[in-house]
Amino acid sequence: MQQLLHRGAAMMQHREEALDASWDDLKLFLACAKYKSFRNAAEELGLTSTTLMRRVDRLEERIGCKLFLRDQSGLTLSDEGTAMIADVAHMERHAFNIFRRASRSSNDTSGTVRVAVTEGPGNFWILPRLIDFQKTYRKITVDLRCAMEQADVARLESDIAIQLEPPTNPDLIVAKLGRLHIYPFVSKEYETLYGVPTTLAELKNHRIIKQSAPQVDDGAYARVLGLHSLEGIVGIKTNSSVGVLYAVERGAGIGFLPTVSIALGASLVAVDLGVSHHADLWLTYHREFRTSERHKVVVDWLKKIFDARIYPCFRDAFIHPNALVPMMTAAREGFGLAGYVAATPT
Repeated sequence: MQQLLHRGAAMMQHREEALDASWDDLKLFLACAKYKSFRNAAEELGLTSTTLMRRVDRLEERIGCKLFLRDQSGLTLSDEGTAMIADVAHMERHAFNIFRRASRSSNDTSGTVRVAVTEGPGNFWILPRLIDFQKTYRKITVDLRCAMEQADVARLESDIAIQLEPPTNPDLIVAKLGRLHIYPFVSKEYETLYGVPTTLAELKNHRIIKQSAPQVDDGAYARVLGLHSLEGIVGIKTNSSVGVLYAVERGAGIGFLPTVSIALGASLVAVDLGVSHHADLWLTYHREFRTSERHKVVVDWLKKIFDARIYPCFRDAFIHPNALVPMMTAAREGFGLAGYVAATPT
C-alpha cells in the first residue's frame, strides 16, 4: 500500500512538472521543428547551440518523451513531437493574438506601424514617399524594415509585409499591390565600351550581375535565358538588390532590374534580348488590424502609392522601359533618387 502511495505521488509530481513546462521552451521546440537544426535555430533565436540543446533536453525531461530524432543530417520530429506540434503552434497563435490586440488597443491614428518590405521597393519607392506621409500623419511612426528576408506577420515579426510570394495563412489579409516587370539593363558607359548583346548566344561575351537572396529563385536566370548554366557569365554575385543596381550603374555588367528603374532617372540602357519576367508584390497583414485606425491609414496609403492607374510601371501588362519614361512624369515629381530595385526572375 505504501509503495502504491509513493508511486501515485511520483506520477502526480511528474504531471505537475510537465504542466510547469516553460512557454519559452515550447517556443524553442517550434523553432527547432521549423529549422530542423539546433545550429540554424540557435542562430535565428540569438542563442548558442549548447544553450538551445540544454533547454530542449529540459523540456523533453519535463514532458517525459523525446521530441526529436537527432542524427548528422539534423533534427526530425519523433512521433510524440509530431503529435504535439499542432497544439503548441495553436498555443503560439493565441499568444500572438493577445499581444496583437494589445498593440491595437488604441483606435487613434497615432503610434507605430511596422512595415517589412523587400529592400529595393522599400528604399527607392516607399521611403521617399514617407516624407510626404509624415507631413500629413505626424502622430504615426512607420518603422520601415527593408530586407530580402520575408517577415512573418502572423508571428508578430512585422505588422504589415510586402513580399514576393503570397502567404497561405488563413488569418492574414492578402492583396496584390502591383507587378514588377524585370528586364535586362546595362549602363551607358558599359554600352559605349563593350556594346550590348542582341541575342542570347552573344551573352557569353558579356558578364551578368546576379542576385542570390531569400525570395529569389537561384536557378531562374539560366531558365529564363534558356541556358543550361551561367558558368563563366556571372561576374558579380550579391545578396543585395540595391547592390545589383549599383554594380550595373557602375558598368560592371548586365543586371535584371524592374523596368521602372529607367523611368525614375537611372542612367541605364535596356538590353532587348527578347526576354522579360515579372514578380508580383503582395501586401499582407493580420485580420486583427482591420479595426486599428493607424494600420488602416498605412495600408490605404501603401495601396495608393502602388496604384497602377497612377504609376503604369506596376500594371500587369508589360510596357517597354523606354515607353515608360514619358508615362512616369507624375511618379518622378519630387523624387530625388535615381534607380529603383534590382530583382530577378522567379
